[in-house]
Amino acid sequence: MAKEGVKAREVKRQKMVAKYAEKRAELKAAGDFEGLDKLPKNSSPVRLHNRCKITGRPRGYMRTFGISRVLFRDMALAGKIPGVTKASW
Repeated sequence: MAKEGVKAREVKRQKMVAKYAEKRAELKAAGDFEGLDKLPKNSSPVRLHNRCKITGRPRGYMRTFGISRVLFRDMALAGKIPGVTKASW
């Protein structure tokens, strides 16, 4: 599991991106790149990274479910994800 501080930092970035999204769009449309430079670094959506909602794992993220591949497999085998079954042929 990721440290709580790492998960909190990612949540903080998400809030900041949402807060400055409208202002960022206006500055981009106007072509005011100096104004964009003055905004906080973490307000850029490029700095966001997908992480597992439960464990905070940054790699092997499954966008459809919002969790990592490891947790997905455990939950699917336990029957906690509706409509997901193990393939056998």
